[in-house]
Amino acid sequence: MSDEWEVKDFEECLDKVAYTNKIQRQDFKPNGKYPIVSQEKEVINGYWDEEKDLFKVTKPIIVFGDHTKVLKYVDFDFVLGADGVKVLQPKDLINPRYLYYYLQNIDLDSLGYARHYKLLREIKVQYPKPLPEQKRIVAILDEAFAAIAKAKENAEKNLLNAKELFESYLKGVFANREEHWEEKTLNEISENLDSKRVPITKNVRNQGTIPYYGASGIVDYVEDYLFNEDLLCVSEDGANLLARTYPIAFSISGKTWVNNHAHVLRFENMASQKFVEVYLNSIKLDEYISGMAQPKLNQTMLNKIPIPFPPQIIQETIVNKYDALSIELKKIETIYKQKLADLEELKKSILQKAFAGQLKIENG
Repeated sequence: MSDEWEVKDFEECLDKVAYTNKIQRQDFKPNGKYPIVSQEKEVINGYWDEEKDLFKVTKPIIVFGDHTKVLKYVDFDFVLGADGVKVLQPKDLINPRYLYYYLQNIDLDSLGYARHYKLLREIKVQYPKPLPEQKRIVAILDEAFAAIAKAKENAEKNLLNAKELFESYLKGVFANREEHWEEKTLNEISENLDSKRVPITKNVRNQGTIPYYGASGIVDYVEDYLFNEDLLCVSEDGANLLARTYPIAFSISGKTWVNNHAHVLRFENMASQKFVEVYLNSIKLDEYISGMAQPKLNQTMLNKIPIPFPPQIIQETIVNKYDALSIELKKIETIYKQKLADLEELKKSILQKAFAGQLKIENG
C-alpha cells in the first residue's frame, strides 16, 4: 500500500447528523408518499406521508442497522424507521460508496439483538487520499458486484425453473387423473397404528442409535424400538401443518420409535405408501386441521381426506418419476448453494484486494 493511503478512526470519517423523527415498525404503511428505510435487509421497508419527517439526502449516506448489522447505500430522501437506524454521513475526504464497500469488508462480531455501533466505532478506515482513486476503486467494485448479482440471479432462475417443473408435474398428475382411478380414504387403503405409539419425555430417554420420530421427522435417538417395518408417518400437530416448511408425510423403515405427534400408517405395498406420501405432501390440508395457535390433524379428520388411488402399476410409474425429479431438484439445489457460497467468497476476495490497494483494471 502506497503513502497515498490514509488511516483514520471510524468516526473521524463522519460528519454529525441531525436525525428526523423515527417511525416505529407497527406504524409503517404499505404505500405512501415517502419511503421508510429501516434496519431490515430490504432497502425500503414501508412508507410514510408526513413531509416533516423526511430526512433530506443532499449527498449519499449509509444506513447501518444497529441491531441487524445491515448496511444500505442511500442516495434519495427517506423517512427513518425504528430506533435501530444509524445514519452515517461520510466527510468530503471519503467517497460515500467507497466507505459503504469498506464497511462490507468488516466482519463485526454478532451481539444478538444488542447494539453493534459500538463495534463500528472501534474500527480503523484506510483509504487512498486522492478522491479519483477512491472513485476508480468504486467503479471496479460496482462492475464486479453487478456481474456477481447477475450470476446469482441466473442461479436463482435455474432453481426456480426446476421447482416449477417439479410442481407442475405433481399438479398435472393429480389434476388430470384417469377415469379408472378410484377415490379412497386412508382407513380404506392403510392400517392405522396410532395405538402402538409411545411418547418418551426427553429426561427419561436412553440414548441409542434407533431414530425417535416426532411430527416432522427425527427428533432424537433411543436404544429401543416400537416398529421394525416400512411405514408412513403423517404429522398430527404442530405449526408445520400450516407452514409446510417440512414434509408432513414421511416414510420410515427398519427399527424406529414414534411418539404421539405423528400418525403411523401401514400399507399393503411400498408403491401405495410412497404414492400417498407424495400426494399428501402436494396438497393443502387446511380444511382438515383444527386450531390456529396449535394446529392439529386428528385421526378422524385424517381419515376424511380423499385420496385419488390409481392401479398399482400407475402408482409405481408416478412415484418413480417423482423420485427422478426429486433427485434432479436436489442436484440443482446443491449446485445453487455451492454457487452462492462461491460468489460470496469471490465478493470477499475482491473487497479484500480493494482495500489492500491491489485492485487493478483488467485489460481486454
